[in-house]
Amino acid sequence: MRGLMKGRTQLIFLLAGITAILLLFALAEHRPGLFANTTILGAILALQIAFFGLSHFETAFFPLLIGTFLWAGSALPFHGTAMSLRWLFLAIGALGGFLIWIKKRPHTRHFGSFHLVALFCVASAIVTAMVSDKPKPALLKVLSLFLLFLYASSGARIAIAGREKKFVTSLVLASEVLVYLSAVCYIALHFSVFGNPNALGAVVGVVAVPILLWAAATAETRGLRQRRFFALLLCGGLLYISNSRASILGAATVILLFAIAMRQQRRLLQCAFVCVFLVTVMAVVDPSHLNELASSVTGKVLYKERGTVHGVFASRVSPWSETLSVVKRHPWFGSGFGTSDLGDLRPDSASSSVYTKEGTNREHGNSYLALAEYSGILGAVPFLVLLLMLLRTLAHVYRWMRKTGSPFHYCIPFALVASAGLVHAFFEDWLFAVGSYLCVFFWVAAFVLIDLVPVREPRSSTILFQPSPRIMAVSSNCIFADK
Repeated sequence: MRGLMKGRTQLIFLLAGITAILLLFALAEHRPGLFANTTILGAILALQIAFFGLSHFETAFFPLLIGTFLWAGSALPFHGTAMSLRWLFLAIGALGGFLIWIKKRPHTRHFGSFHLVALFCVASAIVTAMVSDKPKPALLKVLSLFLLFLYASSGARIAIAGREKKFVTSLVLASEVLVYLSAVCYIALHFSVFGNPNALGAVVGVVAVPILLWAAATAETRGLRQRRFFALLLCGGLLYISNSRASILGAATVILLFAIAMRQQRRLLQCAFVCVFLVTVMAVVDPSHLNELASSVTGKVLYKERGTVHGVFASRVSPWSETLSVVKRHPWFGSGFGTSDLGDLRPDSASSSVYTKEGTNREHGNSYLALAEYSGILGAVPFLVLLLMLLRTLAHVYRWMRKTGSPFHYCIPFALVASAGLVHAFFEDWLFAVGSYLCVFFWVAAFVLIDLVPVREPRSSTILFQPSPRIMAVSSNCIFADK
């Protein structure tokens, strides 16, 4: 019976394909001008790519979605086209992924309290949008948040359920390739592929460093580990080039947390001693050059301007104070989810003082303050509960690492990404900006982490892999190896 049903389904698809081809030929015969329209041809190509992603949902759709968002945020050709395609792929991934998840979901993975709180976040965002001065753009922002949470709750879980090793291995390889390409573009070609330097720092500090750090600690061979540590060194150079203090702080926090959880504080002290020794040698050999270098680093990284000593957070004080003033004007439900109350700052804009267009939305300099402005005190409660649940999960992962002293768990790279993201979000307002590729990747990682780390201690063989004796022998000399 099952074979008969499968044969009928294949026959139906075959007849539908033949019919579609005949209709296209007839349309080309009577309306040839349509096939010379680049917009229509582009839409047909986009639908074909989306259909391919749906037909290979487990393996192809997540890279397609993240790649489109990354392309839209870059300075590559046709990035404007990608800015429109990202919403199409997100909608298809959310709705199609939900239907596929309902059909194929594993028996051990259901919607839990984290997913319920995420739904409450969407409901709270709807309320804040309805009471805002400009409800239509705010509701569009809410719709994008709903699609992201729906995809992360269903479609993204399909991409990793039962294939954790393949998914994480592909993620590590993609991070390596991204770092190498970024190094070539910024160092060799002097081409800012991500446009804004802060965008480069965000990709490297929140995504590449956590994933490659874990990958280097669990590398199977010495050559593979050395290659990944070289990629980490490139990450350090790219972070300096980006001049992004938030990204540097996020990466440093991840390294510190990983070392403490793996009981390798001694290694950190050894690295600090080597750095101090090298600085001392530089001071003895060429003190004038050292003073010039220290002044350059201090001015560029800490104060953003050489010779400026107005304070480490001088560039953030102004947007923070403006955001707090808006919170005082809209204390309970904010200015509307995803919209900024610009007041008299842009009198040449349209009649309303709330805008979401690029270039008119004000910088907040802090994702949590931005949330307070968007949603107010009452509207932000579900979001705070969601973040607290994520923090509790992260604490569980680090306790597990501290107790076992082992990095061989597939939840760890996602926990490191989430940790770096939460720290980075203190200085950049992307955490709930769904148009950002960093926001999409962060929340997918957070929802995947919830699945890989249940409430009890993780013991499932699908998420915990035992290293072979060869890996343990090689890892004995690793900088973060288990004692």
